[in-house]
Amino acid sequence: MGRVLRQTPQLEVHEVPDGYIVYQSHQDKVSYLNKTAALVFEFCDGKLNDLDIIGRIARIYDLSAEGQDKIKGCIESLLREGLLESPSR
Repeated sequence: MGRVLRQTPQLEVHEVPDGYIVYQSHQDKVSYLNKTAALVFEFCDGKLNDLDIIGRIARIYDLSAEGQDKIKGCIESLLREGLLESPSR
């Protein structure tokens, strides 16, 4: 069973032509999300777990196991950067 993921509250998210710019005011930190990371970020709505998200993106883009590992790495990076959280953590 995977971890349910959601976007960290109180982020300022700004769409740009090639992804998102996300500002974390509590850390005075800016992150850039490319289109793939922005898609992963959008799926993190507090209803889906990481396995569901990886599966959905894999189906959309017909990803191999290696591609799915990259999506998993993207999720882990977004968690480390504080842009996502897992309420069950």
